[in-house]
Formats: sequence, structure tokens, C-alpha cells
Amino acid sequence: MMFVQFFIWGSWYAFIGAYLSKIGFSGTEQGAIFSTVALGGIISPFFVGMIADRFISAQHVLAVLHLVGGILLWIVAGTSNPTAFYWILLAHTVCFMPTLALVNTISFNQMTDTGKQFPGIRVLGTIGWIGAGILIGTLDMETSANIFKIGAVSSIAFALYAFFLPDSPPKAKGKSVSIRDVLGLDALVLLKDRSYAVFTASSLLICIPLTFYYGQTSAFMEALAIENTGTKMTFGQMSEIFFLLVMPLFFVRLGLKKMLLIGMFAWVLRYVLFAYADAGSAIWMLYAGIILHGICFDFFFVSGQIYVDQRAPEAIRASAQGFISFITYGVGMFIGSYVMGASIQNVTSDLGGMDWKSFWLIPSVMALVVMLFFAILFKEPKAAKPENVS
Repeated sequence: MMFVQFFIWGSWYAFIGAYLSKIGFSGTEQGAIFSTVALGGIISPFFVGMIADRFISAQHVLAVLHLVGGILLWIVAGTSNPTAFYWILLAHTVCFMPTLALVNTISFNQMTDTGKQFPGIRVLGTIGWIGAGILIGTLDMETSANIFKIGAVSSIAFALYAFFLPDSPPKAKGKSVSIRDVLGLDALVLLKDRSYAVFTASSLLICIPLTFYYGQTSAFMEALAIENTGTKMTFGQMSEIFFLLVMPLFFVRLGLKKMLLIGMFAWVLRYVLFAYADAGSAIWMLYAGIILHGICFDFFFVSGQIYVDQRAPEAIRASAQGFISFITYGVGMFIGSYVMGASIQNVTSDLGGMDWKSFWLIPSVMALVVMLFFAILFKEPKAAKPENVS
């Protein structure tokens, strides 16, 4: 289940920038289209909290969403009008993004010890993303509409499979629901602590430059005429697995603040490496920037999840995690999508050529500003317990 869930997403998400560039969409249009994923993430908590948690078994909701989402993704493959492309892809992401929470719900419902059992299941999702990238790269489809067709077929097949998953009945059936519950707004009380507020603001702001990587790395590699970009982009997910495994050792030795700062500095370094990379003697910079994904993601986002878990009282812990996800993958990446689109527009000449060096230096400066803001204002929490990380 977890493998196919992320295989579907990985089949097109990492390559959409290269595809949209090839069919002639402007930077502004690309930014708007890329924002559909963030919008889907913003809408997702409403769907899961108000429907899946209260009325219908999770596996049945998963099946319907993947069936509809797969059909929409197939339609996207044959769409070349920017406006139509935007609305159809938005409809797909509204279907897809809730399924990320649903597969977790189904997994947790079958487990007796989530701390020990879930990581081994979740890592198969990363392997599924890697598998999609290798398949797309091997078939040389990085700039083809087939990326959507592969995702569509996988999604429809998964919809049929989902009907046979173990039953995961709604846990909150009959209970009232409010927008405050769905968005985790009870966690706003934590913002009274200055360091927690600084962490929250930094989490939102770092997602703005983060969007540049997801949105344009494939287009950058295509511009450099790198072969088999799909496979080579999976180096980032491979490093993510490695650093996730060794992360507890670093956490114990470095502490929370240093881990978060290293994660943010990795974003700065990655974009500087991209800015000066080329297809010749400096190609190592490109690969180094991709491999840094493990540190970029794990050291900041996973450490951040641990920090939220440690700082939030048990009664609002789930709300706190939900709120952080909402402002990062939702609000932060939504803003980042439009900033990325405007940046593409600003560094593209009238002849259609793109100044990639200037493009990558934009998010590097953004990430550096966020890192300095965090370094100056955030104080290591006394209540943090790195030894509990496992």
C-alpha cells in the first residue's frame, strides 16, 4: 500500500517542471500549477477530518479518491491549455492529498506498536518514489505526458486494491466536528512561547525556497542535457533513507537547535551548488546538491516534528502536528509556488533563455535569511529530550 501510494505521486511530481517548460508554459503559469499540491494539502484536513474520520471506513474513502484522482490525472495528460491544466490538476490534488493521511490511518489501525512498526512501513513509500523515478528515467519519459498516464494507471489499479485492505472504520463516528479541530487551532496556544513561535515562523518561511527544488530541479537537469534525470533525482530519496537511519545518533550529539540549523544550512548550500553547477567539470555540484536532500529534509522537518511532539502537551499533540503540516506543506509551499513562478519569469529573457545561476541564488538567499533569523532568536528548549528519539 505505502509503496504504490508514493509511486503514484513520484511518477509525475518530480518531473512536472521539466514537462511544463517543454510544452511552453510561462513561469507564472508553472508557479500557479505547482501550487495545486499545496492547495490540496490545505483542503486535505477538512476532507479527512470531516468525512473519513466520521462517516466512512478509511479504505473505502481511499479507493474512491484514488479512482477519481486517477481518471483526472489521465485527463491532465491530454491537456495543453494552462487554465484547464490548472483546474484539472487541482481537482486531482484535492483527491490525492487526503490519501497521504488515510494510508497512515490504515497502517496505524493494524499496529500494536507504531513507534517500532511504522518506520519500516513508511520507508517503503520512499522506496516507491525511488521506483517511480527510476522507471521514468529508464524509459526516458521525464518530459513526456506519460508521467501522468503512469500515475493515472497506478492510481486506478490502487483504487481496486484498496477495497481489499483491512477494515479501518471511522474512529470519531457520531462526534461533532469544528474547523478549529480540523486545522489544529488549539495548538495556537503554544505560540505564546517565543522560541516555539520562531520555530513556527521559520518552518513556514523555509518552505518558500523549498518549493524551488521540487518545482524546477528536473527542468534544470534537462537544460543541462543530463541523461536519465529520473534515476539521478532519486539520489535525494536514497540519501533521505540513509540520514533517517543515522539521524538519532546526530540528534543525541548535536541537540535540537544545531540539527535544525544544519538542515537549513543544507538548503543554502544546495542552491549555491546548483547555481554554479554545469554539465562538465562542475557536475559534481549538481549531484552533491541532490544528495543533500537527506539532510535538508530529515534534519529540519523530522527534527521539527520531534520538537513539536516534545513541546506540545499530550492533549493537543495531534493538533500541533496538524497545524505545523498545514502551515508548511500547505501555506508555505503555496506561497513558495508563486514566488518560484515569479522568479522564473524574472530570470527568463525575451528569447526564452533562462538564467539558472540567478534563479538558484534567489532561494539560497531566502534560506540564508531564514537560517539567520532562527539562529538569533531560537533558544534550545530545556524540556527537549533527544535521548528519547528512536
